[in-house]
Amino acid sequence: MNLLTPMILLASALAAAQVTQTYIVKSTTPDQDSKPNSGEVPDGLAIESEFERVVVLRFKYKADLLEAFERMVAQHDIRNAVILAGIGSVRNYHIHAVSNRVFPSENIFTRDPTKPADIVGMNGYVIDGRIHAHMTLADGDKAFGGHLERGTNVFTFAIVTLGVFKDGIDLSRVDDKTYR
Repeated sequence: MNLLTPMILLASALAAAQVTQTYIVKSTTPDQDSKPNSGEVPDGLAIESEFERVVVLRFKYKADLLEAFERMVAQHDIRNAVILAGIGSVRNYHIHAVSNRVFPSENIFTRDPTKPADIVGMNGYVIDGRIHAHMTLADGDKAFGGHLERGTNVFTFAIVTLGVFKDGIDLSRVDDKTYR
């Protein structure tokens, strides 16, 4: 093997491990995206309930955080909950954040397969069994965050604490962008 071969392999590995950013338009329908605010929809929505229980979930090294989270929510029959806290660390991350101010909404998906980070916070909801989680990450240079996506793998551990609502609560409107 000549000296050029290892250099080509190293360059290929580094190129494959680059941070990627992808923009995706999240349109509903043209009618829904151009829908004006309705006077019948309040500026704010209050939903009252009590917690049925609090559940602490722990995820191990190399687990895909979102996939493991979805499995645990299903296993523990959690339909509706609020994410009260989240901490830990990740080996890499895949997140998305909103990147524009007008409808249709557009998201930027950021994936770094080689960058570890601490989870310094997590919040969001479980809505009818579906996870809508946002997290704040920090590395040695900055804090950043967004919506948790598949492909975010746990490093040391991750802990997520859920406040599980009693049956009968309807959270279907809380993250519906067309309810306006």
